[in-house]
Order: sequence, then C-alpha cells, then structure tokens
Amino acid sequence: MPIKNRFAELLPEITEWRRDIHQHPEILFETHRTSALVAEKLKEFGCDEIVTGIGRTGVVGLIKGKSDTTGKVLGLRADMDALPIYEATGLDYASKTEGAMHACGHDGHTAMLLGAAKYLAETRNFDGTVAVIFQPAEEGGGGGKEMCDDGMMERFGIQEVYGMHNWPGRPVGSFAIRSGAFFAATDTFEIVFKGKGGHAAKPQETIDTTVMAAHAVTALQTIAARNADPVSQIVVSVTSFETESKAFNVIPETVTLKGTVRTMSEANRDLAGKRVPEICEGIAATFGGRAEVNYVKGYPVMVNSEEQTEFAAEVAREVSGDCADAPLVMGGEDFAFMLEERPGAYILVGNGDTAMVHHPEYNFNDEAIPAGCSWWAEIVERRMPAA
Repeated sequence: MPIKNRFAELLPEITEWRRDIHQHPEILFETHRTSALVAEKLKEFGCDEIVTGIGRTGVVGLIKGKSDTTGKVLGLRADMDALPIYEATGLDYASKTEGAMHACGHDGHTAMLLGAAKYLAETRNFDGTVAVIFQPAEEGGGGGKEMCDDGMMERFGIQEVYGMHNWPGRPVGSFAIRSGAFFAATDTFEIVFKGKGGHAAKPQETIDTTVMAAHAVTALQTIAARNADPVSQIVVSVTSFETESKAFNVIPETVTLKGTVRTMSEANRDLAGKRVPEICEGIAATFGGRAEVNYVKGYPVMVNSEEQTEFAAEVAREVSGDCADAPLVMGGEDFAFMLEERPGAYILVGNGDTAMVHHPEYNFNDEAIPAGCSWWAEIVERRMPAA
C-alpha cells in the first residue's frame, strides 16, 4: 500500500505537534512537558491504557485491535529527548530553551508515532494489541534500558519491537535498513595521568604527564591498527585533552584524556576494554608516572533480527516504492537494549538534503511525516491482520 490518505489529511496537525515539541526541547530524562503532551494526546485518541513514569519519564499507550484471537502485542518506539546544543536554524519555531535543541529529529519521531497512534486508535483494523512507546534519554542516558529494567516488555506482553530514525542525505520519505549488526556499541573512557609537576625550565625535575598523555593519544590508535582484525569495525577517538595547568611555564601534575570506543562486535568491545588500560598504564609506567583508567561500557551493538528486518523492508517498499540496504553506522543507538530483549527491527527514513543530525542547523523535514506514519501503521496492520 502507498502512503495512507489519512496521514495526508493529518499532516498539518502532526506538523503542529512536531513544531510545538521542537520549540520546547528537553534533555535526557527531563522530558516532563513532552511526556505530558504525549499522554494527553494518547488520552484524546482514546487509547485503552496509558502508563507514565516507565523509565522515569517514559510513556506507553496501549491500543487494542478490533479482535484479539492471537494475543499478539507489537511495540512501536519513538524517542523524545533533545540535545544540549544552541540552535542556529533561525526558524520561527526555533527552540525557546537556551542551550537545548532538537538536533536529532526526536521531535519528528515523537510526532510521527503520535500520528500513527491516532490513526490506529481510529481504525483498529488489526488483531491484537499495539504498545506505542515514547522513550526519554536516548542521547546518552540509556532511557531504553531503564524502560526495559522497569519491566516494560513483560508488563505489556510485548513480543516484537520496531523503531525508526530520520536520516539526512536520503530522499525524503525513502527507507533504508540492514539485518544484523547495524549501529555500533559506544563505550567511553577517562584516563588521568599522574606524575610530578614543576617548572618548564627544569623538566628533569618533573615526571611530565603531558608527554605521557601525548604518547597515549597516538598509541591508542594501535588498538585498531595492530590489535583488531583489520576487516572488523573499531573506532578509538580521543576527544578531550585537558591539563591541570593552563600556564605557559608549568608542567602539570595531572593530565586527563577522554574519548569513545565504537565497535560492531563483542569481541572487539572486550579487546578495547582490555587494551585501553594496558596501553595507558604501560606508557605512564615507562615515564615514571601512573594512569588511572575509567572505562565504561555504554550502549551495546544494535542488532536487527533477520525475520523482522525482512518484514520491515517489505512494508517500507510498499509505502515508498523502495527500501535500500543501509550502511553500518558507527554511532550508537539505545534501541539496542530493547532489541536485546525482543526481536525487532530499526529502520531509517529519509530526511532530504538537510544538515546532519547533531548539527546546530539541523531540522526535521515535515515532508517525511506521511511516510513515517504510514510505515508504523502498515507494520501493525500487516503483522497483525484483522481477523
């Protein structure tokens, strides 16, 4: 089926929701206004049950079909949180919250799922139950994990779960997906090098932490270049180098490095977790100092299930006429936690020729709304056809 006519009719209304959410971005778990708006809309639509406070500020709405002969329950998930970025779009509906911006399109994701929920509550042309899941704290907070840890899957009997993300650079409303590992595991590290500070004119009397840290920045790249299989995917990025002293003539007592490791397999993830401290502690010892390493595992690899991916691609082709093979993405996505608990699939929908996500000039393309809403609705009606 092509894009549903109902979503063309609803486009102005859904766009209004999206732009309202865009004007009031909320970061991590502080999605109180957005969560309240979602709950209010779901109540207006006539959802059979609305539960708030899952994963702190998450919302789940249940919509029952015309029949329920199989007991099937599908979960559809959208993220709600924004980023700590100063918006530079100049839009008349730009962020009203200083230092916060919907720079990843979660305003669009939330609005599209609300649009699909309204349609599904109107028609109920399916057999089973839909759980529409609105999640906080995707941008580094692990809100998906918190919702799962609160027992969401078991409480609502969710058997499969589907997610969607907009993608700049792809034609508006087109789709792309891949089976198996899709988005990378994202881990972080903080390394504090400790030595002996002193005067820059007398380096022989110091244990120079800047030299240690500089060697470590280079040496950490050998994890990818010399430890990991060269055909596998691993990225080690040192993103912060901070010395204790800001003076021209002081060798600092401590230097702190921060960064991320992104991998597509548990083997490489474990390898990096072992090698980062080994390399840094070894370098520090070589120069007479020491290194304290805090290596934190974050989001796991996001893995699409084969059967559900094939189904999601089939639906996407029927909606838009095409569904491309998506590339591997080294960014992280905490929908991975939901896919660890239930089979499902995550798809990309084209956002057109816009700035990339996480950029201060990014904006969600409202023209993608009908395709996204139609995909959600078709997932339900085709996976749980009316009896």
